Amino acid sequence: MGDPLFNNGLNLAVWLILIVKVVIVFAIVLLSVLFMVMYERKAVAWLGVRYGPNRAGPNGWLQSLADGTKLLFKEAFIPRAADKVIFRIAPYLMLVPVFLAFSIVPLGGTITIAHHTTRLQLADPPWGILFLLMTSGVAVYGVMLAGWASGSKYPLLGAVRATAQMVSYEAVLGLTTATVVLVSRSLHTSAIVAAQHGGFLYRWNVFHTLLIPFGLFAIAITAEMTRPPFDLVEAEEELSGGYNLEYSSVDFAWFYLAEYAALVTNSAIIATLWFGGPDGPRIAGHSIGPAWFTIKLLIILYIYVWVRATLPRLRYDQLMDLGWKRLIPGALAMLMIVAGFQVAPTSTSKSAIVRGLVDREWGLLAIGVSLLLFVLLMRAIDVGHSASDFDAAYDSNLTTEADK
Repeated sequence: MGDPLFNNGLNLAVWLILIVKVVIVFAIVLLSVLFMVMYERKAVAWLGVRYGPNRAGPNGWLQSLADGTKLLFKEAFIPRAADKVIFRIAPYLMLVPVFLAFSIVPLGGTITIAHHTTRLQLADPPWGILFLLMTSGVAVYGVMLAGWASGSKYPLLGAVRATAQMVSYEAVLGLTTATVVLVSRSLHTSAIVAAQHGGFLYRWNVFHTLLIPFGLFAIAITAEMTRPPFDLVEAEEELSGGYNLEYSSVDFAWFYLAEYAALVTNSAIIATLWFGGPDGPRIAGHSIGPAWFTIKLLIILYIYVWVRATLPRLRYDQLMDLGWKRLIPGALAMLMIVAGFQVAPTSTSKSAIVRGLVDREWGLLAIGVSLLLFVLLMRAIDVGHSASDFDAAYDSNLTTEADK
């Protein structure tokens, strides 16, 4: 598969169409950030029975534009102890991967422009999912370098903690994304959408993978974005603002832009991988893929806002325990189970019951092995907790005896 725009090679018209698509995707991401900031503030205000922004523009909807303009005119400064080159580069290492990730998201079907047919998608490489995971990993460098280059201990502590959090949940993202690849049998994002075509709901990957991988993916990608309740890297009362503490003016605006652009992009990725992307029922015989995609995206974004307004922040030890002791083993187990059920049928028996058991033998075996490993893992965790409690009690007794 691939974009039919390149079927007949490159010419001036193809280059012009490609440039227009790049500009449109860039504009979509930028405008979506302006919209998302206000969408979140309005939704949180509504959930809290408050007015929210209501001064700038019609019903306050230009408030995010006013805030962005104010940031542009603020004084920009660089700390004396900072590494000036890395300090300047770090925000772009977070922002650029977000735009690159959005480029592989299908927004609809195909359109014809000047006798050239092209997808409503900027790029559809044959290794699209690998490219997605790569862009997710590159953003970690922006966080780490921003804290290190600031020349201050508080941003560095925030950067170290943020990097540990993001790297911990990268494994879960990779394993759960692999289940989608197994079911769809392609690394093309367009092929993943095509595999979910027909039936609207029951062919979505969220159901084909038994719901659990999607839940793990949603938790992991939320932690990857450091969104509530996993926003520990910005816990002001602990780290004075996190890795971007020393940034101001336009440089701080890039971090802010990257955060909300990542929210929109990752919500679009969730819609693509798990909910059919732009696929949906035709209306009056016409395909309205972009409309279905927008509806799904708005629903996912609202759920993120809802979670932010509802759930309290986790402690850091709870965050790491959840990632390493729960999500990674769970994602690995579900990958084994889904892979087992994807094995080609081998039974030739006339009995439907026998065929059903034999054809699913690898999946059933994976379930059994996963349950056994789960029991062993829980036992190991309990033993570890008991040993920690015993050591703490022993140290407490020694301290008491020394005081006497």
